[in-house]
Amino acid sequence: MRRAHRTRQILNYANLSTPAGLLIGRLGGGRAVRHETGLVLVYGCRLIPPRAGAFTVGSVVMTKRPPEEDYLSGRLLAHEARHAWQWSGCVLVPLGAVLYLLALTASYVICGDPGSWNVFERMANLEDGGYARLAPWWSRT
Repeated sequence: MRRAHRTRQILNYANLSTPAGLLIGRLGGGRAVRHETGLVLVYGCRLIPPRAGAFTVGSVVMTKRPPEEDYLSGRLLAHEARHAWQWSGCVLVPLGAVLYLLALTASYVICGDPGSWNVFERMANLEDGGYARLAPWWSRT
């Protein structure tokens, strides 16, 4: 594991976001698999937001899909890894969750979509996460 990945892993354990992610994955009935980048991939988790294909809390990336589909790979895994870095910058889990919910709400207000104007999704690369870049409602004709 690269030093940067190990640093992210330590920070996310220290701020309790990874333990929270592991708890969510466990309560959702998922199966956890360690990834070479220090992420924990949880497959078959039933506690995923309805529209999300994947969801990251700390260094834990969760999906409803089974591991056989190899869903958590490529661009999507890179997108979710960026979210893991975002979590490493949060002092406490509730702060990260509140900030994300505020960004999600702002995006809904601006364009009616949870990701297009969500600063966290933009920083993680919208397209890699499967989000479209929608124009604000006031600039549509």
